[in-house]
Amino acid sequence: MGIIRQYIAPLIAVLVFFTALVAVSARIFLPADMAAPAPIEEAIPQKQAAVVNPIFLGLNYSAFDVR
Repeated sequence: MGIIRQYIAPLIAVLVFFTALVAVSARIFLPADMAAPAPIEEAIPQKQAAVVNPIFLGLNYSAFDVR
């Protein structure tokens, strides 16, 4: 158990750190138009269907009739 705590856990932590460092540093090598943040555009609202709760319709989907 001591080997895991002394050698393997720190190695995993260092590997995770370097993996994150490589992923973040990869932006340097991207073309200029891809390295910029994504443009923000306002979403055009689509028609939304009305959602009706079945309880308001008087429907009972329970397996047991509780009356």
